[in-house]
Amino acid sequence: MQVSADTGLDVAALLEQRGDEVYGLHETYINSQFVKVLRTIKFDRDFRRGEGAYLYDAEGNQYLDLISGYGTFNIGRNHPHLKATVANVAGLDLPNLVKMDVPRLAGLLAEKLIAKAPEGLEKVFFANSGAETVESAIKFARAATGKPAILYADHAFHGLTMGALSLNGSEQFRGPFGPLLTDARPIPFDDLAALELNLKRKDVCAFVVEPIQGKGVYVPADDYFREAKRLCEKYGALLVMDEVQTGLGRTGTFFACEQWGVTPHVLTLAKAISGGMIPSGAVLCTAAVHKKTFNRMDKCVVHGSTYYMNDLAMAAGLATLEVMECEGIVENARRMGALLKDGLESLKTRHSIIREVRGRGLMLAVEFGEPKGFFNKLGRKLSKAVETGLFTQAVVMTLLDEHHVLSQTAGHKVDILKLLPTLTINEADVQRIVDALDKTLASASVTGAMLSMGKNLMLRGRK
Repeated sequence: MQVSADTGLDVAALLEQRGDEVYGLHETYINSQFVKVLRTIKFDRDFRRGEGAYLYDAEGNQYLDLISGYGTFNIGRNHPHLKATVANVAGLDLPNLVKMDVPRLAGLLAEKLIAKAPEGLEKVFFANSGAETVESAIKFARAATGKPAILYADHAFHGLTMGALSLNGSEQFRGPFGPLLTDARPIPFDDLAALELNLKRKDVCAFVVEPIQGKGVYVPADDYFREAKRLCEKYGALLVMDEVQTGLGRTGTFFACEQWGVTPHVLTLAKAISGGMIPSGAVLCTAAVHKKTFNRMDKCVVHGSTYYMNDLAMAAGLATLEVMECEGIVENARRMGALLKDGLESLKTRHSIIREVRGRGLMLAVEFGEPKGFFNKLGRKLSKAVETGLFTQAVVMTLLDEHHVLSQTAGHKVDILKLLPTLTINEADVQRIVDALDKTLASASVTGAMLSMGKNLMLRGRK
């Protein structure tokens, strides 16, 4: 039997025949605990299609996606220009991954990225994921400074490979996998005194930090990054800004660091860089930092990976940048972000449980506090008796079930709702989000969902 060279694998037929088995297959072969979680929070939906800012299930119901692949689909899901570009490249029979050559598309994408970058960033290293870019930044910083220690912020998330995990501020992720890098030290976020105290030890190669922390959407003071860079340079360390989630327009500027007028020594990118079509990442750095790693001919391949600079990823990156420029994606993120934030702020007058709305562009969070009223207080006390953060998860469940809005909590055991839509949303989408949250917080469904979920969690705990 020979496979068809003309039509390829009939994926549509395969999914039609066996799509109903998907949860069982994952439970058997991939991750049964994740399947249990999805069923517990009633997220076991049968999504069949994605387009722009929306997902569609088997019945054709439309969902507004406020997770967007954890910030991967900045230009929307399955953008036609991106799909056509990837198909074009696949049909060219290019000499991909020769390894003993210089890939042409990689050079073109590097040129485009540096043209967008803050002045002073001159070199690009490509990778396959956000975690891989952070691993690269750690190695570059050690090579550039000759020092071992790395500083990172509480609540940080930089990926889940071993080096990146060592810079993770959550014990939930770190716990089972120690010992990690022994020279990685946490400091409070937005605390210049703590930063200088650690830098004074003069053993630090880099301070690795997110411009806006993804876990909680915490935004620092206006002078934080300018002073952080000054202190790093004073004590011979590098400032590494992890823009894996904040980059490519997410916060209303192409790079978030632009909003503080700071050029880091190293900047990491991934997620949205290839439009969500092909895994990809990039490290942008100064020429001085780059030269310390690739400083001799016998060290020209001292760092790399098999699939980095592959033609599909590079072409997808070029297409993504073209879409962003032609369709005004960054400007739309700035305008819709301001509109959405204003709408969420307006809900505070009607819902005392909203403590704060924060973020930049279309990276926003709604933090909940203590509500007024006996019924709501009872629900909150019951949620805390089971697990902190249960209230927000109940909000997330109600938004999905009653309003077809897909959202997420902003971290483990926190009452923070995180909104990370595609950067292509429009005014109608913004109003839909605000209305859905308004109705959800006014509904008894949240307390019902919270109690139901708490009961399920307690039963599973006993088992």
